[in-house]
Amino acid sequence: MTPTPSTEADFVTSTRTFYDAIAEDYAEMFAGERTKPRDGAVLAGFAELVSRGGGGQVADLGCGPGRTTAHLASLGLDVFGLDLSESMLAIARRENPGLRFRQGSMLELDIPDGTLTAALSWYSSIHTPVRQLPFLFAEFHRILAPGGYLLLAFQAGDQPLTLDRPFGHPVSLDFERRRPELMAELLEAAGFRLRSRTVREAEEELGESSAQAFLIARKLVGTL
Repeated sequence: MTPTPSTEADFVTSTRTFYDAIAEDYAEMFAGERTKPRDGAVLAGFAELVSRGGGGQVADLGCGPGRTTAHLASLGLDVFGLDLSESMLAIARRENPGLRFRQGSMLELDIPDGTLTAALSWYSSIHTPVRQLPFLFAEFHRILAPGGYLLLAFQAGDQPLTLDRPFGHPVSLDFERRRPELMAELLEAAGFRLRSRTVREAEEELGESSAQAFLIARKLVGTL
């Protein structure tokens, strides 16, 4: 039986609490940071696929303070952001007044079936337990139109990273690292076909401690 979000409510609550607590410090720490060149190439390739397919509405799922949402908008996409944390969304709206942001959970999206051209999960699946990933990817599949694109970014590896009391706040959260092969298998089981797989080494000078993975998949045409 596929797990449901109600059986794992604690991890959703802890994720929201964590980001509500650190939102302003997080935004200040990364203020002015530009998209890394190699990551920007992945986003540009994703935007080109969406635009070449005729455009349409795109969701940045787990958008945080909205920097990636704004980057995709600068590439010409009709994009809105969604996040669990109202504190993160307040920053996103403040810094990007011309863009749309809404509060919600990726596991229970208030988005009609098959209405999006594309969706992005930019390091936002990393707090979802592995046993919940089939449900998460099924939800991504549900909201996309046939032929719609999904871009998934995450840290590659096996061991999670736990952040405890960041910026002095009394919160902690696990950041899961995943094997790209496992994520690709789960996406294909959910009804996607992998279009590209990019893995780059950690940029240690920028504070990264693991390789970074980027998967672009497409919802199979003819599936609901």
